[in-house]
Amino acid sequence: MYSKTIFLYCPKFILLMKKNRLTYYIILAMILGVIAGYIVHENAPDTTIKTFAGNVKLLGTIFIRLVKTIIAPLVFSTLVVGIAKLGDIKTVGRVGGKAMLWFITASLTSLLIGMALVNFFKPGSYIDLSQADNNGLKDLMGKSTEFSLSRFVEHVFPSSAVEAMANNEILQIVVFSVFFGIAAAAIGKAAEPVIKVMDSLAKITLKIVEYVMNFAPLGVFGTLAAVVAEKGLGIFKFYIVYYGYFVLGIICLWMVLSFVGWLFLGSRMKELFRRIGNPLLIAVSTTSSEAVFPKLTEELEDFGCKNQIVAFILPLGYSFNLDGSMMYMTFASLSIAQAYGIAIPIGTQLTMLLVLMLTSKGIAGVPRASLIIVLATCAMFKIPPEGVALILPIDHFCDMLRTGTNVLGNALATCAVSKWEGSLENNSSS
Repeated sequence: MYSKTIFLYCPKFILLMKKNRLTYYIILAMILGVIAGYIVHENAPDTTIKTFAGNVKLLGTIFIRLVKTIIAPLVFSTLVVGIAKLGDIKTVGRVGGKAMLWFITASLTSLLIGMALVNFFKPGSYIDLSQADNNGLKDLMGKSTEFSLSRFVEHVFPSSAVEAMANNEILQIVVFSVFFGIAAAAIGKAAEPVIKVMDSLAKITLKIVEYVMNFAPLGVFGTLAAVVAEKGLGIFKFYIVYYGYFVLGIICLWMVLSFVGWLFLGSRMKELFRRIGNPLLIAVSTTSSEAVFPKLTEELEDFGCKNQIVAFILPLGYSFNLDGSMMYMTFASLSIAQAYGIAIPIGTQLTMLLVLMLTSKGIAGVPRASLIIVLATCAMFKIPPEGVALILPIDHFCDMLRTGTNVLGNALATCAVSKWEGSLENNSSS
């Protein structure tokens, strides 16, 4: 029996090692980038340092441009498929309305926690990049607060879907995708071939994400080597503080989610944690919430949730309720702005929260997918997108925590709506 168990789990272990291999390469690239940058910083003259930094930074530029190529197809395909799963809007309106109320409330809470932590602790201020790009920094700082209502409306509503995708106008893509998905759900079977194509497109795009992420070590090496060459080793105070405060944010978010879950489930919260413990561990280990979707579905049904509710709420939550990722996107975007010395008023930050509320709804439950939304948001608010590569070396460790939080948030949402509908059975037997 034990040999059979080992035989069954060996492929999973090998797959897990393959998934984590990229993390090891990123860490190695980080170390090599620091060493290379430090050698240049300590031994080369200023002119050589500037030349070296400018050239090696191109590796990071290549990686970022590759990421930008998949923003439009990723958001469009995943969001359309997610909305089309709603089916007949009239029959699921009541349940869908309750689910969306939970999703919106949880999303705003997550975003506000990230915003509050960054504004209070200012983790980005521990790295000074005010002179990293003298050519464009003044222009960026001058335009960073110029985000009016009229410009926001222009960013939201597309004049052409093709133009929006060509220019990576993320909000416009979301608006078009929402209309497309609702229309596809409304016409029913006639749209099934299109939805199948969209589902295939989503899977292909996610595979491209996997390919692109293989270039991450090069981007990490180039970015860190350039920054260390110019600034020295004092830069790494940022990473320690950044990750520590992010962990604090995750703890706060778990406390809030657990408290609200307790309001709905009471003493059964302990049983829920026991049942979703295994999916949580798998999600944290693989940094992919999609990897545990079948197991999570099974555990929630065993917990007492009706299979119809689970089948509707859980897939919807995977597109609309990624609490950990949303908290991280606010935290990361504002930290990058602080790192570059860009002051963003509270009003603009609240606007950014609304933007992230929309742009995050097409995000996929795969490793590092939230970086794509952070990249698009930074560009939209005139925050240097190159800053994303600065947080990439520790992103895997952040991804582990936010992925586990995503799984917890979707499990709680499904159980809460089931309880709300009066269809949560007390299946105490394991």
